[in-house]
Amino acid sequence: MLKILANPEDIQGATGEIRAGGTDLHDRYNMGVSSGAIIDIHKLDFGGIVENADGSVSIGANVTIDEVGQHPKIQSGYGALSKAANGLATPQIRWAASFGGSLLQKTRCSYFRHPNLPCTKKGDTECGGRKGQHSNGVIFDKGGCAHSHSSTIATALLVYNASVRTTEREMPIADLYGDGSAHDRDHLLNVNEILTHVILPPVVAGEKTAYFRSISRFEAEWPIVECSVRLLIENDVIKDAGIGVGGVSQIPLRLKNVEAALIGQAATQLILEKAARVSAENANPLPQTTWKVEIMINTILHTLEMALND
Repeated sequence: MLKILANPEDIQGATGEIRAGGTDLHDRYNMGVSSGAIIDIHKLDFGGIVENADGSVSIGANVTIDEVGQHPKIQSGYGALSKAANGLATPQIRWAASFGGSLLQKTRCSYFRHPNLPCTKKGDTECGGRKGQHSNGVIFDKGGCAHSHSSTIATALLVYNASVRTTEREMPIADLYGDGSAHDRDHLLNVNEILTHVILPPVVAGEKTAYFRSISRFEAEWPIVECSVRLLIENDVIKDAGIGVGGVSQIPLRLKNVEAALIGQAATQLILEKAARVSAENANPLPQTTWKVEIMINTILHTLEMALND
């Protein structure tokens, strides 16, 4: 059964999975993981990229990822977000997938995606991957699910201190995911709560930015580790920094310890290398994911180098 919403209020009493672009939901239906009713929100007026009077920028949740990546304001003022949006998936997916949906997608773990394998996010009591195959799992383990969060866009929004607006509230992007202790969930929205907008703070002039993902083939692959970076450098000194990483934990992470190792320091190769090494300080990898720690360090270092040369 399909219910197409004409107004946000129509969500009250509706049952089923919410669909916007549908690029993830259709895959899950085809795999037999999801079934039942669909609540379609693609006609709701959650579009547009608008600069507000206070200099902040609102991005509607139904805007496509491609629209975000190609928008002149995002490219000029929020380079890490633009580069992340243009670097994920394939052009076909970016043309169809919604910006809001990219923040709320389900885990890409093969145990979740197989209808007959155990997974806490399907209601099972244990994570099959934790005892089974988890070689591309988490290296900052928060328990429960052994697989990392899937949202590339979230890593970039974290470094900009973005917030999200829903039909019920407004909150920092980090609060959308919490601390990772909700092991049966990919985000913390309530049932039938709809994400409507993402709010970016006013542009900081002169920032250097980069996005990079380490993957196992040339393109169109889920990242082993990915990193978003923004740096503000004045007189060769790093005045501010934002470091977001994905593919390493059950939630997208902002690495405050790496930022602290950069801020106030000279923008030199040695400082970048030392800061990248700091990223592993709190790592607690699973038995099969120890190899990813060095990948993370090198991914962060490469992204910092890219930003420095932006």
